[in-house]
Amino acid sequence: MGTETNIIIRHLTNEEAELMRSLLRVFGDAFDEVETYCGAQPSSDYLRRLLSNGNFIALAALEQGELVGGLAAYELQKFEQERGEIYIYDLAVSAAHRREGIATALIQALKRIGAQRRIYVIFVQADIGDEPAIALYTKLGVREEVLHFDIAVNEDG
Repeated sequence: MGTETNIIIRHLTNEEAELMRSLLRVFGDAFDEVETYCGAQPSSDYLRRLLSNGNFIALAALEQGELVGGLAAYELQKFEQERGEIYIYDLAVSAAHRREGIATALIQALKRIGAQRRIYVIFVQADIGDEPAIALYTKLGVREEVLHFDIAVNEDG
């Protein structure tokens, strides 16, 4: 069983579009949404542009060279003050590597990036019933009760 000490967290750059593509597979497998994450993947050019965008953060967790988890997050510039916040959009660890401290290591790495960028908070949502995610985020942060709404761009939904 692995531990945090042999996990390497890599902040992906535009040179690592293929590793980002592999991370999409990890997300698809972990969330049981392979078609969503792998069925219509963006081009390598798109991924390179995304990874070059300073507001997008992709972290990959590697154990002995194997991709075992990662996260995708967005830095949001605030308007009410000169500060920003980071939203963790996706965080996943391969089933065979859960309970090894990898998710915590990913969040700790994101916190270091946030500190360098003068971010005041990182936030994330967890689905009701996703007890492992809720336990992780409760251990690391303060829970807030909110409602989430999806607003369709087209009337067709």
